[in-house]
Amino acid sequence: QVQLVETGGGLVQAGGSLSLSCAASGRTFTRYTMGWFRQEPGKEREFVAAISRSGGSRYYADSVKGRFTISRDTAKGSVYLQMNSLKPEDTAVYYCAASLDPRDLPIAVRAYNYWGQGTQVTVSS
Repeated sequence: QVQLVETGGGLVQAGGSLSLSCAASGRTFTRYTMGWFRQEPGKEREFVAAISRSGGSRYYADSVKGRFTISRDTAKGSVYLQMNSLKPEDTAVYYCAASLDPRDLPIAVRAYNYWGQGTQVTVSS
């Protein structure tokens, strides 16, 4: 089992940047594909980005491609989401998630086994 804790959310103006961090507990961090999702009130949780166990492969939702970068640090047991050129439509609660799914870079919510508590990102226009 792994516990995930996100930090780094906040309020930023459109065009600005924010960096999210997610610290994973336990010593089995490399077993998990890691992902970031987001959810607006009244909407379904949606995929943002995923990174493979080795960190060698990444996949992004079209809506964030070219603006967001996912990375991981195995030594620190952490995954990060660097968000640049933020838009008001990026406003949501952002969740870190860990997956044991054997498929590469799953994007479905149901493929992820563990979730953080979420961190609010608000982009003002």
